[in-house]
Amino acid sequence: MNEQQSQSILGNISPAKAIVKLAIPATLALLAKAIYNLVDTAYIGMLHSDLALTAVGVTVPLLLIMVSIENIFAAGAAVLAGRQLGAKDSEGASCTVTTIVGVSVLIGAVLCIGGIIFIEPLMRAFGASDASLPLAKDYAFWMFIAALANLPAQSMNCAARAESSVKISSIAVITGALLNVVLDPIFMFSWGLNMGVEGASLATTISQFVTFFIMTWFYASGRSIIKIKRKSFRPNRNLIKTVAVIGLPTAVIQICLSVAASLTNIAASGLPQSDEIIAAYGVVQRLILIGCYVVMGFMQGYQPVASFAFGAKNEDRFHQSVRFALKGSLLLTILVELIYILLSTPLILLFNQNPVIVDYGKWLLISQVALYPAFGLCYMMTITYQTIGDSRYGLFLSLIRQGLFYLPFILILPKLLGVTGIYFSQPAADILTIIVCICSIKSMKKIASANMAKN
Repeated sequence: MNEQQSQSILGNISPAKAIVKLAIPATLALLAKAIYNLVDTAYIGMLHSDLALTAVGVTVPLLLIMVSIENIFAAGAAVLAGRQLGAKDSEGASCTVTTIVGVSVLIGAVLCIGGIIFIEPLMRAFGASDASLPLAKDYAFWMFIAALANLPAQSMNCAARAESSVKISSIAVITGALLNVVLDPIFMFSWGLNMGVEGASLATTISQFVTFFIMTWFYASGRSIIKIKRKSFRPNRNLIKTVAVIGLPTAVIQICLSVAASLTNIAASGLPQSDEIIAAYGVVQRLILIGCYVVMGFMQGYQPVASFAFGAKNEDRFHQSVRFALKGSLLLTILVELIYILLSTPLILLFNQNPVIVDYGKWLLISQVALYPAFGLCYMMTITYQTIGDSRYGLFLSLIRQGLFYLPFILILPKLLGVTGIYFSQPAADILTIIVCICSIKSMKKIASANMAKN
């Protein structure tokens, strides 16, 4: 896509059409990314080992932490580069993205080495038992190797969305997902390499490196508006701090999801049939990621349009974008909620046929989405506060749903009510989240107008 086409999408066609045009391929790409986790879980279910499913469930918090670290810089760079493009500063956008991609490579290497060194205490911390620890370590090892590719790939993906080059981003992620579907059974089962759980993780890692190489080719070919080039690599404290501050709220959402998942596993570990509950929760978390990716894909269509309008100081277009994003996020989360509630049992049965795990999984899934619009509303407002330059309040919003509100409930209710306390924890947190978000909408609009006038 050339610069003129990008300007047309981000600045000229109606905000609703622009958001949908960018959101559809972004959502498809994220749903393809969800296949990485769902395919692994489905194939692992075919191993007919509840212990294997439990081991993979233990790694869910680790997965969310790594995604959150990716998002600190990738999401921040996307917002900042979008503002710079709106202000017609293409060179500044190139400097931002080049620097962040370079920093992502370094952080990926640190995560890879550190994760492998401390793999056993990490798995213990996330709820692995003596029985599930060996399989959890096998699965997590290749997740740490994948960090070498995932962090820079995510930064390049976000940069592509900031300039509205969503097609290449979608191609890269979908290609990796399809490859994962093919490689999983070859690596896992006895007729192939017979690697079991470790084979599932290795297949995913190879697929993620393919995604990274496709994005690297795109930028190396010179087809992008934002250029990644050696002379634009200018690491400095102010740039990295600015990007991190912008991206932190999005990352904190993922961190809170991870902490919440870990504490839920720990709460379950003290209950009867703990391995079955953790196995069911691991399946549910991967299903919930699909719902998250639907909302995140829509927000990835919204964010570049809103950032461009904010950078161009087009207040009317910015507020049109906000209104459409607010309605869209609520509609999508209600749709996800209805699908998951109506199909809760057959969805769990796709991954495990143990009636105990299916029953726990059904009620865990229903409880997680009973008030799912809270997630859409909170995430949309977090993104908007990032865009308008009030990252401090965006950070607060990112903390509330799975952090400030969920943690007290998950620490207390299971001790009082058993597994029923786990079921009630998320709806209780969502009620409080909705109240806070509704009370924040008017101030969000006022701050946006004031900051555009000031800047």
